[in-house]
Amino acid sequence: MSESVNATNAPKPVGNYPHARRVGELLFLSGIGPRTPGSNAIPGNEYAADGSLTRYDIAAQCHSVFANVRAVLEASGAGWTDLIDVTVYLTDMARDFPVYNRIWAEYFPDPATAPCRTTLGITALPTPIAIELKCVARAGA
Repeated sequence: MSESVNATNAPKPVGNYPHARRVGELLFLSGIGPRTPGSNAIPGNEYAADGSLTRYDIAAQCHSVFANVRAVLEASGAGWTDLIDVTVYLTDMARDFPVYNRIWAEYFPDPATAPCRTTLGITALPTPIAIELKCVARAGA
């Protein structure tokens, strides 16, 4: 049996799926991006007059995506230290990995207690974001 979780303090999913699903002692988060709850604005994105993306700030997007993951964890009754495994998707690995890796270390300063992590370079995400996280955590009580 499983239970879906939707977080009111996180941006709405971009499709017809929950923020997370609890199955036994595990919590599976759907892909979480760096959109602002309520407005769906993407922190650090700049657009031309025609609406095309001209520039993005990976640091701003990293902090936003971590805040959104935290919001979903908290809505699920879990916390930051409950994260077990994180898959990270970057649309520009060469450009963004060093900044992302530095910010990761701010959130997880001790490798002994940090979740496992895999980082993948991909060509695109469904919205004009540069990073998305897919997480597995211990379910909250």
